[in-house]
Amino acid sequence: MPDPRPARSGRVHRGLLGALLPVLAALMLCAAASAPPTAVSAARERPVVPTAEGPVRGRAHGAYDTFEGIPYAAAPTGPLRWRPPQPPPRRAEVLDAGAPGARCAQLPAFGPGGPEGSEDCLFLNVTAPSGPGRARPVMVWFHGGGFRFGSGDAYRAEPLVAAGDVVVVTVNYRLGVFGFFGHPELGGAPDFGIADQQAALRWVRANAAGFGGDPGRVTLFGESAGGLSVCAHLVSPASAGLFHRAVVQSGSCSTTMPPYALLPAVGTYEPFVPEERTVTAGAAAAASLGCGGRPAGRVLECLRGLDTGRLLTAELTERFSGVAYGNAVLPLEPARALEAGRFHRVPVVQGSNRDEMRLFLSQALVVYPVDGEEGYRERLRTSFGAEAPAVAAAYPAGSFATPALAWAALLSDASFTCPTLRDGRALARHVPAYGYLFADGEAPNFLGLPELAGFPFGAAHGFELPYLFATVDLAEPQRALAGRMADYWTRFARTGAPDAPGAPVWPRFAPGTPSVLELAPVPGGIRPVDPEAAHHCALWDSVTLPAAGAPAAG
Repeated sequence: MPDPRPARSGRVHRGLLGALLPVLAALMLCAAASAPPTAVSAARERPVVPTAEGPVRGRAHGAYDTFEGIPYAAAPTGPLRWRPPQPPPRRAEVLDAGAPGARCAQLPAFGPGGPEGSEDCLFLNVTAPSGPGRARPVMVWFHGGGFRFGSGDAYRAEPLVAAGDVVVVTVNYRLGVFGFFGHPELGGAPDFGIADQQAALRWVRANAAGFGGDPGRVTLFGESAGGLSVCAHLVSPASAGLFHRAVVQSGSCSTTMPPYALLPAVGTYEPFVPEERTVTAGAAAAASLGCGGRPAGRVLECLRGLDTGRLLTAELTERFSGVAYGNAVLPLEPARALEAGRFHRVPVVQGSNRDEMRLFLSQALVVYPVDGEEGYRERLRTSFGAEAPAVAAAYPAGSFATPALAWAALLSDASFTCPTLRDGRALARHVPAYGYLFADGEAPNFLGLPELAGFPFGAAHGFELPYLFATVDLAEPQRALAGRMADYWTRFARTGAPDAPGAPVWPRFAPGTPSVLELAPVPGGIRPVDPEAAHHCALWDSVTLPAAGAPAAG
């Protein structure tokens, strides 16, 4: 078959698989809409809590209260566009926190259309147990969406609050060109989206006690881009002291993806990119927007004068959805920082899903199928060049029901499972670390996506979310697994160890031993395993993927 690679275009895909934006949008925006809140008496309908900026009035839902749309920073608009988050204004009046604030400016999740959301979007949401209680653990959730879309209010935290008597905070942060732009006049690429998250954590530290939370027991957790965000905080000097535990779901510091794995125009995926690359892209973008060639110091003035719609384009969203390193927020590439031991000394849970890549491939295969065993071999040559024979030996097409499932298995291992275990080894040298592998092959297709014949989703990317943020009716064994997972996650937030009473023991991660907890709903499905050999991690630790923008050799 003809070579599907672009002609050494150097194209780097930095947003999480932008060609599959609708899939990810469905995942991140619909992931956690829960059942309607329970009815309550009028006496507790609108609880009021004091904060450093002024009181907020939420809503009561029986066993829990919600406070939504609380500003944790000033609106990053006008002259504050592309500036670090500033403190929110103080107010004497009570803020109505009965509904979510605006989502951060983003393109529509589905189909064509103009911008959605607003640049005035730095809001967070608090869900807390009702009634007396102090010093509860606080869990802060960073949403996924490839740093391009998503919002905190899409994730309803009631199941975790009920299971673990915890306070959960979900956060909006700037996305795409508004969150990850760089330019020489900015002095680099300051990662405003990550800085927003740090501002939210400072707000939590100042205000958690008012909601019954303990500012000394803050756990970060997030999935996909949210997991990558947690990784960033683990290695960011500016996040020191803002959290005390971390949970990384399907977004380890070493996450990457081979070139042309999904589509012939999508090169190597790197979520973290060198700052100079983003700055160069920013200068080119300024010129294309008519702001180039101005006197020193005036380019940003011109860019800040553009309306949201001029900046919120598919091209700019993709170009500026990589998190830059080599700056004050991330001095080092996160994977290298972990390996060097330069990260905050807090306990960490991290894991991935067994069939991560099936979510993305289920859509990509419609337009770029794996055409039998010859097509499979061609895909191997295209993505891995000289390494293709070794990969083929580890993943012979005949060992799988179809070549497409073989391709999905090797990509899941190369991109998620083994990088996560690699980071686990680095973490375990210094802190208590715990690993998991979500393996429910019958996890519900809660997104309602079309399923290709002979290509089930299995335990695909994001399919663990309904087990933490209830979205769909689960079968009885799956409900039991969801309960166990909620117990593990909240117990970790409480104690720093996922030692849920009455549950199978979750050992600390120790390379080469059965110390990764497999999570499946079948009898005995929650058990320690050693996934390194089964997922060919020795191979993936030795394979060198082409640098971003460089085609595979061969």
